[in-house]
Amino acid sequence: MIQYLIGAGMDGQIENNLYLLFIYTSFQERATFISHGNTARLTKQHGDKNLALVCGIIASDEKRHETAYTKIVENLFEIDPNGTVLAFADSMRKKITMPGLLMYDGCDDDLFEHFLAVAQWLGVYAAKDYVGILEFFVERWSVEKLTGLSSEGQKLGIMFVG
Repeated sequence: MIQYLIGAGMDGQIENNLYLLFIYTSFQERATFISHGNTARLTKQHGDKNLALVCGIIASDEKRHETAYTKIVENLFEIDPNGTVLAFADSMRKKITMPGLLMYDGCDDDLFEHFLAVAQWLGVYAAKDYVGILEFFVERWSVEKLTGLSSEGQKLGIMFVG
């Protein structure tokens, strides 16, 4: 299966844009921190302490990545609030998709959709987590307090406040 994933690549919809790249990676790293943490919790509950330990280690690694990328985006908001809020809004319109979106096992054309359904059913990662991540970053990056925005940036900034 790995050979199919490598062959298919991924599309983070970053369009060779560093703002989009760092927003994507902030979001993606937080999502993988949550999903690996939930997997660790579930495997521990079901008696597999070794797998729980491995998943916990991976989750903590993802958290470190998230912290770094989140700080980069914080700096982008300080340096260029307008450009960053435009990129943030663009990312949310496109929806952040995980690298596994194009996963394929050689048989199932809908493998990722099936994977998502199982992950949501088990409580590994669900739509509520996606919403929670968005809310986390809106607060963390103080989007509602941004100043110096163009009229378009102001409209887009308002879409995050509610």
